[in-house]
Amino acid sequence: MTNPGRPTGRFITVEGPDGAGKTLQAARLAAALQGLGHDVLLTREPGGTRLGDEIRAVLMANGGEPIDPIADALLFNAARAQHVATVIRPALATGRIVISARYADSTLAYQGYGGGVDLGTLRSIIAIATGGLVPDRTILLDLPAEAGLRRKTPDSHTRFETTFDLDFHHRVRAGFLAMAADEPARWVIVDAERDADAVFGAVLAAALSVVPTALQG
Repeated sequence: MTNPGRPTGRFITVEGPDGAGKTLQAARLAAALQGLGHDVLLTREPGGTRLGDEIRAVLMANGGEPIDPIADALLFNAARAQHVATVIRPALATGRIVISARYADSTLAYQGYGGGVDLGTLRSIIAIATGGLVPDRTILLDLPAEAGLRRKTPDSHTRFETTFDLDFHHRVRAGFLAMAADEPARWVIVDAERDADAVFGAVLAAALSVVPTALQG
């Protein structure tokens, strides 16, 4: 993959099934890199902007009418387009390290492999939303769907836990692993069933492998 008009910073994404620990590990990674003297922006999807947070509330809410997978994909990518244009690209352009808990690969995993939407169609939508911006490193926190769902407390459940069955979550995990196998230069798979400190050690090593030496001081 190529990044048209590639900015000067570094873009690291943390992906994985529900309950894998993405929010925790992304926050720990941001703090560690800041401690090493880097200028870091921590963000998430869907969200990261006012518009994105409003769309997130719709996408994650329980109890509403079912959302068609294509509508799902378009909503996620509407939030993503705003996120890339107003948050991610400007930060990268100033040389910052951007860490995002989830990005475009989640659309392929959830709406594509999980929901059955054609992957080619989704890639076209993603290309428009992102302008071709691809992460320098994608860290996949991998664990079985059952283990991830057990970690989710009832008050943290979104419609992805309450509406979709276990087979859906199995397909999502398989999708993430398939994408990682297809692009081994970008992806690093981390066993997320281990304790949080062991997982973080692997996450930090994966991130540092794409941080320019000049930035490491």
